[in-house]
Amino acid sequence: MIVVGLTGGIGSGKTTVAKLFAALGVPVYIADDEAKKLMNRSKIIKRKLIELFGEQAYTNNVLNRPFLADKIFNNASNLEKMNAIVHPKVASHFKRWVNKQEAPYVIKESAILFENEAYKNYDYIITVTAPKELRIERLLKRHETSIEKIEAIMKNQWNDAKKMEKSHFVIINKDIEETKRQVQLTHNKIVNFTQ
Repeated sequence: MIVVGLTGGIGSGKTTVAKLFAALGVPVYIADDEAKKLMNRSKIIKRKLIELFGEQAYTNNVLNRPFLADKIFNNASNLEKMNAIVHPKVASHFKRWVNKQEAPYVIKESAILFENEAYKNYDYIITVTAPKELRIERLLKRHETSIEKIEAIMKNQWNDAKKMEKSHFVIINKDIEETKRQVQLTHNKIVNFTQ
């Protein structure tokens, strides 16, 4: 089974691109979504996060996301500790998920594929990119946030040039029709590699 990593900076449109691949019948694993589910489901993760951040980490047995976001925002040490608890569980969940798939290849969408050195675990990497102004515009529409917060997140992620250098495919996500065309081309190439 070929495993393809799909990544891109915040606001680049990874989710849009992931949905386009899914529409072509490619099984897609969204690491962030699965991590959130596991943080609510896994007793081990819950216990460890409460040990790390205190009882406020969960409210009525549900992950207190605003509290956690506050604890890890601009705190690299807390972010690292939280990732050390969550990422291994997501990795083993992903392995089990892959074993159930019947397709030429699967995609794992992850925002921090390069930053946490996980890119080495994939057969191919697709990076989604878009101009910075467009990314900021998308994020301001989607979330109640500030340009400062968005730029702080962007600073914690590798820049596009660095990601593109280590990627097998790059999808420039500015215009949806053009993005669809690039997804189809990339899909065709990967399917050819599997034959």
